Amino acid sequence: MNILTWTLLAFLCGSLPFSLWVGKLALRTDIRQYGDGNPGMTNVVRAGGRAWGLVAMLLDGFKGAIPVGLAYWLSGLGGPGMALIAIAPILGHAFSPLLKFRGGKAVAVTFGVWTGLTLFQGPILLGITLGLTVAVSPSPGWQLFPGMTVVLLTLLLGAAPGWMLAVWGVNLLVFLWKHRRELRRPPRLQPGLRRLFRLP
Repeated sequence: MNILTWTLLAFLCGSLPFSLWVGKLALRTDIRQYGDGNPGMTNVVRAGGRAWGLVAMLLDGFKGAIPVGLAYWLSGLGGPGMALIAIAPILGHAFSPLLKFRGGKAVAVTFGVWTGLTLFQGPILLGITLGLTVAVSPSPGWQLFPGMTVVLLTLLLGAAPGWMLAVWGVNLLVFLWKHRRELRRPPRLQPGLRRLFRLP
């Protein structure tokens, strides 16, 4: 397949609203009625618990990992064309045409895309850093950026190609846009830490 076909396939995979479908088919509810109204994994957890949230997370991750991994590792693509393919599932999820371009916040699909590009290195770095940040701060919009910073540093130290840095940059821009309302508020510490340090 050529670059355009791979890119369209990756975008279509990304646009599949698995979390919303898990809510409707398994939980018999519209997960957009919960929390912040986002059609993503977090609201599946709110609607049906962690087990169904895990199902949604894996599905949203696979839709990024599978097309990107196949294009990169099996087809041997690289360069600017591979950057387009890797960016496509993130954009498809965040601006899904199946949801009138009102998609999710692209967290799980980001894990999938970096799995497709780096196998386990990217998702492990993101996961560990995100877990530590969640333990420190309850501000969802701010929880992602330490992990993205660690991924960037790893790419730079590993002399990653420029196209992979471009994927990281677009990924960050999507996060900034999708979390723009949360980012208007300053980051906060978890209540237990605020009490520990006697902060208001």
